[in-house]
This record gives sequence, C-alpha cells and structure tokens, in this order.
Amino acid sequence: MDDIFTQCREGNAVAVRLWLDNTENDLNQGDDHGFSPLHWACREGRSSVVDMLIMRGARINVMNRGDDTPLHLAASHGHRDIVGKLIQCKADTNNANEHGNTPLHYACFWGQDLVAEDLVINGAQVSICNKYGETPLDKAKPHLREALKGMSWLFCVRPDFMHLINACGVFIPASEKAEKLGQSLTKVPFKDSFWKGTTRTRPRNGTLNKSAGIDYKQLSFLSKINENQSGELWHGRWQGNDVVVKVLKVRDWSTRKSRDFNEEYPKLRIFSHPNVLPMLGACQSPPAPHPVIITHWMPYGSLYNVLHEGTNFVVDQTQAVKFALDIACGMAFLHTLEPMISRHSLNSKSVMIDEDMTARISMSDVKFSFQCPGRMYSPAWVAPEALQKKPEDINRRSADMWSFAVLLWELVTREVPFADLSNMEIGMKVALEGLRPTIPPGISPHICKLMKICMNEDPAKRPKFDMIVPILEKMQDK
Repeated sequence: MDDIFTQCREGNAVAVRLWLDNTENDLNQGDDHGFSPLHWACREGRSSVVDMLIMRGARINVMNRGDDTPLHLAASHGHRDIVGKLIQCKADTNNANEHGNTPLHYACFWGQDLVAEDLVINGAQVSICNKYGETPLDKAKPHLREALKGMSWLFCVRPDFMHLINACGVFIPASEKAEKLGQSLTKVPFKDSFWKGTTRTRPRNGTLNKSAGIDYKQLSFLSKINENQSGELWHGRWQGNDVVVKVLKVRDWSTRKSRDFNEEYPKLRIFSHPNVLPMLGACQSPPAPHPVIITHWMPYGSLYNVLHEGTNFVVDQTQAVKFALDIACGMAFLHTLEPMISRHSLNSKSVMIDEDMTARISMSDVKFSFQCPGRMYSPAWVAPEALQKKPEDINRRSADMWSFAVLLWELVTREVPFADLSNMEIGMKVALEGLRPTIPPGISPHICKLMKICMNEDPAKRPKFDMIVPILEKMQDK
C-alpha cells in the first residue's frame, strides 16, 4: 500500500479508512514538506477523504512548512465545498502563511470568485496586508474587487443575509463603502496587527511512530523535570526530537516483569486520536534494568501545570470548556478500544497540553500490571467505589466519568481538589465519609448541572463520554 499522503492525494477513501483504523497511525503527521493528510486531501479536492479525516480528529488549522493551512490550499484551488467544511469546523479564515498571505489572498489571486465571497461572508478581512504590503483586494481582478468591497460592509455584520440575497437576487452595488457599517478598507499592516505571538500548529513527526523499540544509547537526558512515587521524569532528546523520558521505579525487577513490560507498552502507542498522547516507545536501561518509556515533549506541561503552577496562559471559561471537550473526546475514543485500557487514572496531571492548547490524555501515565497494584497516587480524582472495591469489581467507564467531573470542577474553579488534605486523608474521607468537591456560587448553571450528572453517586446513572461530547460542543458554541 502506498503511503497515507498518496492515498489522500488520490482520494482512495477505502485505503484511508483502513489506515485510520490502525491506532498506531497518526493522522496529524506530516510528510517531508510538512503537509498533513488533510493538507493533501484539501489541495486535491477529495471531499469524502476530508470528511473522514475531520471526523477522526484531523487538526483544522495545522500548518505546513510554508505556514499554509488546509484552508489556504482548498481556497487557492477553488474547492468551495471543502472550504465550507473547514469553515464550519472553525478554520481560521485570517491565518497568514510565511509570506503573510491569507486564504482570501489566494482565492483572489487565482480568481476563485465564489470561494472569495464565501470567505468574506465568514469573516475573512479584505484589508490585511501580506509581507509585501498587498491586501486581498490588491490581488483581485477588478470585478471581484468591487464585489468584495460591496459585500464586506453587509456580511461582517449579518452573515445570514447571504441566504436572503441568494433567494431574492439582490445586487449589492459596488459603490457601497465597506467602512460604512463593517470592515474598514484601510490597509492593516501584516505584523503590527495580526502577529499572534503563539506557537504555530505543525504536523507531528511521522518517523516517531515507526518503531516501538528504543536503543537506550540514543537517548539524551537533558534535565530532570520531577520525581514521584512511580519514577523520574526527564526532558530528553531522541532522534533529534524533544521528548519526555520516564524512568520507572520498580522493586525486584524480574524476568517475568520484563516480559510483561514488553507485552504491555506497545498497546499504549495510540497515535490515531488528537486528544490522546501516545507512548512513543520503551526500553530497559543498563546496567541495572530499569524500564524506560518516552513520549512527546509538551511545551505547556500538564493541565495541572497550566491551572495551578503559574504558567503565562490564563484559562478563562471558554478555554476551560475547550479543555473539557478535548478530554471527553479522548476518553470517548479510549472507551471504544477492546480490550479497554483499564489502568489509566484520569486527573489533571495525566492530561498534557499541546503547543496549540489542545488537551491530550497521556498514555505514559497508564500503570503497568507490575506497578504497585491497588495504590492510588491521586485519590482526589478517584471515584468513591474505586477507592472501596477491587479493580476487577469496578465499572471502569463509570469511574472515569467521576474523575472527569472532578476535572470539570477543577477547570471552572482553578483550584486543586481537597488541597488542604494529604492523599491518605482524601482517600479515607472520599471513600468512607462522603467528602465531595463543593461547587461554589457563580459557576455556569449548565456546567454545574453537567458536573452533578457526571458525579452521580450511583455509577450506573452516570452518562457515557460519547453522550456528553455533544453537550460540551453546544457549550463551546455559545
């Protein structure tokens, strides 16, 4: 079978579907030029493949090495239906590439009149300058330039007017001034007003998911991040990439534990979902055998770091809902796997934040079968029944939903649950004394209601993650 980029370029939907069904394949990886599978499908107008990639979680605003997004490519090649799909999925209509050109610049330059109009209707600015001082209007042929001038004042105020105009055949005279009610025709310098100063979203390095086995000699340990009961965490380098290296603490390492380790870690190499952070690989370190696992380096660290340890990013309610949606999507996917990954503990320390502020559930935090069975490192997020019963007697899906409810509480309060108690006290009080997070006043009633539903004392009455994803999507749209 050809590589995934060829399949997307040629529109081979069957081959793409088979490739996506393999959890070790990363749909957000890039080729040698930084084109993701979605870039190629949008460029070539492969609508069914675009639908499939978006449904599986392809990143909409991912940039290739020239900073082009899929919307740039779809717009420049006149694929109007795909442009509409990308915009519906919140593609940024004003993203600028390395030359400062937006998708509207390209649509105007290549004479894609209908695409240009669609972009303006959906917020594309007609007066953004590229690096050479040119606006989209400067790139457009005269008839399109006049049409866009006439449209911009109306549609930036009421995009839904387009349906009325299409139905009635109303012509918007070019003499109408864009600055009258909406967009200004004054040129906006490229860098001064539209430089965002944030890390840009790139496709991931596809070579990192080729082999599960790692040569320990190829690992570089740069600096220790922290140390806890389960092991040491290091910032390291592998194959020229920044990684996180975790050296596990295991007492009485044996041949049986070594065998279990080698059987279990490949199941955690899950590359196929954007809200799951895979374990890249593993090895055993000489001279004393210590199991070592590596995963992607995340510049913002964990969700716990972002919420509680003074990062520069402020998590407002909009971002909190986005994080909650990311986590719910990732958990919904993990709950479809058979067999389900059962030794994962959902909490803010096991959720990592990617460079574009996407929350991803870390597989490197899944406990191995030989790691202190029954010990709870973060009981504040653990369901009461999981603190009381044996692992085999717990409904893992329901217990995860309780953990999600505590995460939701943490996101909206910006507080550490039960911060004034030790782990032992938390475990005892939650399991035996009915200790629960207190929902403070001022929380959104919708979030408050969702939190209570997810934290139902009866595990059988808690919803499943695929049921709350659409609820969070509606909250995000408000």
